[in-house]
Amino acid sequence: MARRSALRASDEDRDRVADRLRHAAGEGRLLTEELEERLGAVFSSRTYGELDAVVFDLPAPRDEGRRKTPLWVKATLALAILVAMIAVLALVALIVVGLAGAWLLWVFFAWFLFGRGRGPRHLGHSRRRPHPLGYGSPRARAPRGGSASL
Repeated sequence: MARRSALRASDEDRDRVADRLRHAAGEGRLLTEELEERLGAVFSSRTYGELDAVVFDLPAPRDEGRRKTPLWVKATLALAILVAMIAVLALVALIVVGLAGAWLLWVFFAWFLFGRGRGPRHLGHSRRRPHPLGYGSPRARAPRGGSASL
């Protein structure tokens, strides 16, 4: 198997090393002339060995921003989010059921007070409309039994 230093580098590898050099110059580790020399060497290099030779005297890049989070932390966070979502949904359901229940109580209360056992009343009239000829009224009834004279 070929050694890493003999393997060919890609454009992305060259760009990564160039960024590392620019970062080192920004920290004050390289002078501007030295940065230009090394950038020329980076973009003309073909292998990893040539790239490593350009940055051999610089400290290795830190992976401070790339700390790996343990799997148990990710799982705990996902579980906490799931529990919070369920709690919010349960609270919304309780509020909706409570409002619907309160609405139903008001409807039953209003029915109990105003509409229980009574039909519609129009302009003060009773439920039964009187017959135009007076039939059905207590005064117009014929006597029961006996004879009726006409």
